Amino acid sequence: MQIQPKNFLTAEDTANTPRSSWSAMRSALVADVLRGSGHLRQGVRLRVHGESMLPTLWPGDLVEIESCTVQDVRPGEIVLALRRDGLVLHRLIAPCTMNGFLLRGDSMPGSDPQYPPAALLGRLVRRTPVRRTDQRRGLALATLSRALGMLFCHCGAARRLALKLHGWRMGSAAAFRNEFRNSESI
Repeated sequence: MQIQPKNFLTAEDTANTPRSSWSAMRSALVADVLRGSGHLRQGVRLRVHGESMLPTLWPGDLVEIESCTVQDVRPGEIVLALRRDGLVLHRLIAPCTMNGFLLRGDSMPGSDPQYPPAALLGRLVRRTPVRRTDQRRGLALATLSRALGMLFCHCGAARRLALKLHGWRMGSAAAFRNEFRNSESI
C-alpha cells in the first residue's frame, strides 16, 4: 500500500446550497485539516463562491488548497485565510510579517484589513479545469486576466455581464451533461 503525499478533504457545496451555509463550523473544520498536517501535506478542495477574484477565479470553480506556512508564500500567490465570518481566497499583496499580511481580491478596489499570521491556512495549488498553455500565451492571458479584473473592479455593469455570460455558459454545459446522461440510460 502506497501512502499518498497529499490528502485532500472535499468540502464542496451543491449548486442548490446557499452561500450562507458555509458556517463557522465548516470553516473551522477546513482550518483544522490544513493546520493539523503533521508530517504529511494536507489539502482541501473547495468550491469558489463570490466575485472578488474575477477573472482569475469564477463562482463554481473547484480549487485545491495546500497547507503552508507564512514563510512559504510570496506576494502574488492566492492564499486561503480564516476570518471571523468564514474563509477568504484572495491574492497576497505584501510579504508576510510578524504583524500579519495583506490580501486583496483581483477585482476589488482596495485591500482587505490586515490578517494576523495565524489566519493563513494555505495556498492555491490548482484550479479545475486546468488549462494548459505555452509560456508566452500564459503571460498574455495573465495580463489580460489582470486587466479584466481591474475593469470588473471599477465597472459593475461589466462584472454583471460577465457573470451572466458565465452563468449561461455553465447552465448550458450542465444541461448538455444531463441530456447526455438521460440518453445513456435509455
